[in-house]
Amino acid sequence: MALDSGAASPSGPSAGTGSGTPDALRIPARLACLDRVAEFVLGLGARAALPESSVYRLRLAADELATNIVMHGYRGAAGEISVDGGIDPDQVWVRFEDDAPAFDPRQGMRPPALDVPLAERQIGGLGVFLAFTAVDSFEYELVAGRNVSTLVMRRSAAATGPGTG
Repeated sequence: MALDSGAASPSGPSAGTGSGTPDALRIPARLACLDRVAEFVLGLGARAALPESSVYRLRLAADELATNIVMHGYRGAAGEISVDGGIDPDQVWVRFEDDAPAFDPRQGMRPPALDVPLAERQIGGLGVFLAFTAVDSFEYELVAGRNVSTLVMRRSAAATGPGTG
């Protein structure tokens, strides 16, 4: 799956699932709180009837992004991460917002240098590459000083029937 920075933007929080489950959460920017992000993504994927492989890939990307916000964005300083998501007829999206210093997670991202011995490979960027190529698209914007990153997973035709979007 290719990284697509020009994909259509998700509809936003108003495109919720219609279920009683919240479509947004706020957590302290601490590694100990990232399980809540995983639970949020798993719940969203289940409500959208995404195939297990798609849920896994969406969670992988969300875990990598949230971890990078904590470790490289806030760098141990106090902060908060806002996560919201939605289910549209053709896609499921998860959006992260934070007030860490401006940083596009795609910077430094590179495909693995498979022709270079493991001991000689440059450190960093591989996790982001693997995570963001696992989803159908990833978008980053700096909006009013806030980092806004959106992960999108397309839905299969079978999962878009009545009551699933």
